Amino acid sequence: MEINVAQEEVVVRVECEQVEWSNAAGQRQHVHGWEKRRWRHLDLWQCRTIIEAEVPRLLNPLTGATEMAVVPWAEGLSRWSKQFETWAIEVLLHTRSISDGSRLLRLGWDACDKMMERAVERGLARRTIAELKLVGIDEKSFRKGQDYIAVMTDLRGARVLEVIQGAGQKEVEALWQTLPEEQREQVQAAAMDRGKSMIAGTRAAAPQADIVHDRYHISAEQNKAVDLVRRAENKKLMTEGDDTLKGTRYTWLSSLEKLSDTAFASFERLVQINLKTSRAWEMKTTFESFWEQRDKVSAHEFFTKWKKRAVRSRLAVFVKLARSLEASLPELLNYFTHRISNAMSEGFNSVIQQIKASARGFRSFASYRRRILFFCGKLDLKPVL
Repeated sequence: MEINVAQEEVVVRVECEQVEWSNAAGQRQHVHGWEKRRWRHLDLWQCRTIIEAEVPRLLNPLTGATEMAVVPWAEGLSRWSKQFETWAIEVLLHTRSISDGSRLLRLGWDACDKMMERAVERGLARRTIAELKLVGIDEKSFRKGQDYIAVMTDLRGARVLEVIQGAGQKEVEALWQTLPEEQREQVQAAAMDRGKSMIAGTRAAAPQADIVHDRYHISAEQNKAVDLVRRAENKKLMTEGDDTLKGTRYTWLSSLEKLSDTAFASFERLVQINLKTSRAWEMKTTFESFWEQRDKVSAHEFFTKWKKRAVRSRLAVFVKLARSLEASLPELLNYFTHRISNAMSEGFNSVIQQIKASARGFRSFASYRRRILFFCGKLDLKPVL
């Protein structure tokens, strides 16, 4: 052992005495040469600790190829001991930032990124998805503009399964094809929004899976319809000198439980006024009871009545929305068979946003995918000690 106080480094030298080596098939391998290698280990006395050893390069007598012998304290060609890599992965998981993790570990940014890459590869190789029955598919933004990724989640296992760059039909098909064919054929249902590419890609790659239109996204469509009505009515009222709807956007789109007492009292007064926005809000709120029906039959009856009210409301936006939802009614009714939604995927969305914020953006998709799987994949990331 050598201690360098000035550099705050401890070097532990290990000697190899074994000269006879065999491969996995039991064939004897000859030592072709020796190579000095170094591995970062857990710190001693607040000093960076390095394991140093001469490692034999072995010759395969059948192929003539050479390879480094595997040492017991590290994996393959790793530059870190198993103990250090395990600790580093734990630090990166808790900091959620390579920059912060590298400072704590006193390790370079590239080294931490490489360690994260190795961890994800290790986790994907170990992962089992034999019980996968219900999945969610959603799109997330990648860079500015119309640049998206498609994400597949395991709704029962609460984990991200895979990430693909792009969210068109071909990309959604490719996302499905990341699952082994036998497993893909066992998926019973997939929750998603009403995007055409999501639907077409799923029907092409997993035709047996029921498509369940996500409750969250249907609610978002309803909110958008209410806001369109509000904006148009507010514009008209403002030209008449009436600012009744000014600054009320958040009030109409929020859950009533989230409103303060003052905001709720103000909202009650708004609802009592004969406004188109009030009728639109009523249509949206009434539709929420659709998801509380007992089964497909009662849900179908509820939707039929709701659609008639939407048409009679003479709100062009809701008339259009009602007819659009009617075209997707089979997929809406599939909810009552599987009772799934993409709410969990939306939860992952906030984590992904935090990852993007911590990294201040990503230059490559591969790096973005790696981070998502590292933090959201529930993978077995650490070496076996």
